[in-house]
Amino acid sequence: MSNTPWLVVGLGNPGPTYAGNRHNVGQMVLDVLAREVPGSFTAHKARAAVLDGRLGVTAGGAPGPRVVLAKPGSYMNLSGGPVSALMQFYQVPIEQLLVVHDELDLPPETLRLKRGGGEGGHNGLKSISQSLGSRDYLRLRVGIGRPPGRMEAADYVLRDFSTIERVGLAVTLEEAAEAVADLLADGLEKTQTRLHAARD
Repeated sequence: MSNTPWLVVGLGNPGPTYAGNRHNVGQMVLDVLAREVPGSFTAHKARAAVLDGRLGVTAGGAPGPRVVLAKPGSYMNLSGGPVSALMQFYQVPIEQLLVVHDELDLPPETLRLKRGGGEGGHNGLKSISQSLGSRDYLRLRVGIGRPPGRMEAADYVLRDFSTIERVGLAVTLEEAAEAVADLLADGLEKTQTRLHAARD
């Protein structure tokens, strides 16, 4: 059983003011995932809250893969610094970095998993790509849809989910957490096939 952890980063802005924002949906996924990892989030010198442990159990009853769940303590557009520092501290290869983030270009309650690609205007991803000098990391994209009417995207992502949206959101967060667990256990291709088929 490898002791090299996966680093799963949930993007968002720090503090209670932003906790319910659409932009913080990546951190909401980590809160659901954390139920399957013994322990609790603690402060790390890399300016992040981390939870280091084993994710669930295998089919044979052994402890699951080692994972470091991380919530950067910086604002979204500075996420790269904490992510880069955590990768160095835990000696995580870029192949085992997964970033969970909100995605304007996907309808609400839609999930997509991929490796690499552009940042689509997402400032958190831009910061990470710049700090790492690479875009070749995994992303779990959680759809939040486009803003209504003439609302600016920047205003939309910093608003809380509505009461109606939160009903579907709860299911989406559970499915996103399950997709992360599947990725760590079964790899990218199998998880993509299962996840995308379920959502099409």
